[in-house]
Amino acid sequence: MFLLSAERPKASHADIEACRELLRGGSRSFFAASFLLPKSVRDPAVSLYAFCRVADDAIDLDSPGGNALERLRERLERVYDGRPAAISADRALTDVVTRFAVPRAIPEALLEGFAWDAEGRRYEDMSSVHAYSARVAGTVGVMMTLLMGERNPTVVSRACDLGIAMQLSNIARDVGEDARNGRLYLPRAWMREAGIDPDAWLANPVFSEALAEVVKRLLREADVLYDRAGAGISRLPLSCQPGIWAARYLYAEIGREVERAGCDSVSRRAVVSARRKARLMARALTAPVLPVRQDASPPLPEAKFLIDAVIAQPARGRINPDAASPIPDRSINEQVGWVLQLFTKLEQLERMEAIERRRRATEAVPSS
Repeated sequence: MFLLSAERPKASHADIEACRELLRGGSRSFFAASFLLPKSVRDPAVSLYAFCRVADDAIDLDSPGGNALERLRERLERVYDGRPAAISADRALTDVVTRFAVPRAIPEALLEGFAWDAEGRRYEDMSSVHAYSARVAGTVGVMMTLLMGERNPTVVSRACDLGIAMQLSNIARDVGEDARNGRLYLPRAWMREAGIDPDAWLANPVFSEALAEVVKRLLREADVLYDRAGAGISRLPLSCQPGIWAARYLYAEIGREVERAGCDSVSRRAVVSARRKARLMARALTAPVLPVRQDASPPLPEAKFLIDAVIAQPARGRINPDAASPIPDRSINEQVGWVLQLFTKLEQLERMEAIERRRRATEAVPSS
């Protein structure tokens, strides 16, 4: 049965729609993949991601010396006090953390990761990169697992692995973009081992074969965690597995695209085509029936505090998405066709936006 709160929901239908619209405009891969989740999980997941997106944007757009982080902490405190700010994402998050018994330490760790960004923290070794990734992405993996009614420490550990792996893929893809914004997430010790001075490189970020080896090494770290994550996905409710497999395949493919470009993520940004995304989504639909090697490895030391927080706060009831939202009664071919159509529309939209960006850039160049 589902975990129910004695309190009336804080979020309205309009609030959930506002959260969904936010993702439709800025997180299209997740927006598409979310349709592979049962509705009982999809709406809370949309609420969760919307708050994460709003929080991330608030930090990125904050002016020097601003207090965006402090305001976010105050908003989170109000969420856990049951008196959210008059913001759709906050009201929706209040319902989620109450209904699914999400320990406060988890979203607090997410905000701590944003604080590290704001302060320009330096990441000396892989352990420090793991610690950062656990906060900005492992936290989301943990919370998503709670939304699916799963609190087993081993499964939650694998969810944390998946979130961290996805963040490592993002870091590998965004090396150049991050550097141009004054940020460096590659382990500095690895760069020095490759003969690169991190500070000098950050002042003039250029691609080199030595840098390619560092990026490749990071992708290998991600692949280890992607492999471990499969054991946890296979133990989630059956109706949830296709959506999470889709996320795992889509983000791992970012790494493959980086590799196809010779690990040059400075002069270009790896993009997974809509057609390739559709194939991976189709693969995700059949993944739950395939055998998966089980893995009972302990959590990464840098992420153990997240699993401990879940253990310390058990749920007040049992949530079973399969009981309320079974997998839609469609054939695999019908689901694959639907996913293909969705990504075709998204690809068309991306092309139109790219044309518009080029047009604006051309108009901005003064004529000689």
